[in-house]
Amino acid sequence: MNLLENIQSIYFVGIGGIGMSALARFALKKNIAVFGYDKTATGLTATLEKEGAVISFVDNEVSLPQQIKDTASSLVVYTPAIPEDNKILQWFTRQHYKIMKRSELLGALTQDTLCLAVAGTHGKTTTSAILGHLLAYCDMPVTAFLGGITENYKSNFISKGTAITVVEADEFDRSFLTLQPDIACITSMDADHLDIYGDATALEASFVAFADLVANKNKLLHKKGLPLQGQSVALDEPAAYQGQNIRIENGAYKFDFIAPQVALRDMEFCLPGHHNLHNAVTALAMAILAGAPTHLLKEALSNFKGVARRFSYRIRRDDLVLIDDYAHHPTELDALYQGVSEMYPEQKKVIVFQPHLFSRTRDFIDEFAESLARFDQVLLLDIYPARETPIKGVDSLLLLEKIKKIALNVDNISLVSKESLAEHLQNSTCRIKLLVGAGDIGAEVSHITKILEYEN
Repeated sequence: MNLLENIQSIYFVGIGGIGMSALARFALKKNIAVFGYDKTATGLTATLEKEGAVISFVDNEVSLPQQIKDTASSLVVYTPAIPEDNKILQWFTRQHYKIMKRSELLGALTQDTLCLAVAGTHGKTTTSAILGHLLAYCDMPVTAFLGGITENYKSNFISKGTAITVVEADEFDRSFLTLQPDIACITSMDADHLDIYGDATALEASFVAFADLVANKNKLLHKKGLPLQGQSVALDEPAAYQGQNIRIENGAYKFDFIAPQVALRDMEFCLPGHHNLHNAVTALAMAILAGAPTHLLKEALSNFKGVARRFSYRIRRDDLVLIDDYAHHPTELDALYQGVSEMYPEQKKVIVFQPHLFSRTRDFIDEFAESLARFDQVLLLDIYPARETPIKGVDSLLLLEKIKKIALNVDNISLVSKESLAEHLQNSTCRIKLLVGAGDIGAEVSHITKILEYEN
């Protein structure tokens, strides 16, 4: 923590990002003045302002507060999602401020702690949120920086002490290589971020490099089948850490957790989907390696309420179920389908999907089509560009045509606007309705929920 010893203020460029805001909350907890910029105001930036952050939505150095003008006592942190032509970041560079990437600050803050790092192309947020909750519930001195808002804490930041840190190890721009993890897991290594890596081989090599950062391979966990050293994790098959005897009772999973030298029977976990259950088994394993008291883990896990936009129920009644989910990769869509089909096997399901990134849509368009064609009805929104500019010939209409070629009912596949979305969902005969994607579809959830809650 010596990095911040003489720092009186931090300016976060891209403060509204989920990872950046967790660091901002940490700084506020340390009584460091927090300032920041983001492109647009959101619920998250509004919450940060209530907590004491001063935020501007104007990309101009004129908007910078006087308190940040002292270069000796100020630190600038930015996210790679910020474009290179950002005027504020360019000004800080010209003025020779101390500037760090988000991942560099995270690495520095965790350096002198017992660092528990959660990596993987899918499952990072849920696994790290479960892990942070388990340790906090067991009254262990943990700080957790999370990539989602936990329902238990209504925050992406858990602060119960500083001896242990839980972090998401993000592979996006190889930023997880700045960490020094004592205990780590890799939940998955599916091809993604090919705009950064070029191909799946380069992505896999990056994960191998991350795994090499863990000196004790008994403290490196990975999903069984991945080409890595360490301890394997699996459901209902032989592995170092296992979930066995899996069944559903009263809408929740019951299972036995089997680990070296310990077995915990009749564990309860309330999030649907085998992918989430696998995340829970991984988090339990990491908690035990971190020294969590095993006799408290059963109660701790059963009290985990989930992460916002990860199979989040918005409406749950006899005639209608509305689920909100962050899935934005074909593997995640498949996991979502497995979970919702397991919970509602006889019910028809409509998915509203907003593709995220032109490059991801291009790279996995056939896989996206196969995943989406399994649903009874598909409503496609336009691609959310995030940091990208459009790619010629890549749009939601192309994905729509791909789905129609393999779907059983082509009449139930439509390209829709956000403005007409509520009407389409009201007219759908499917009882199970899903709002899915990593873009600004999340901003539509509350609006859609209110309309559907009061129908009939």
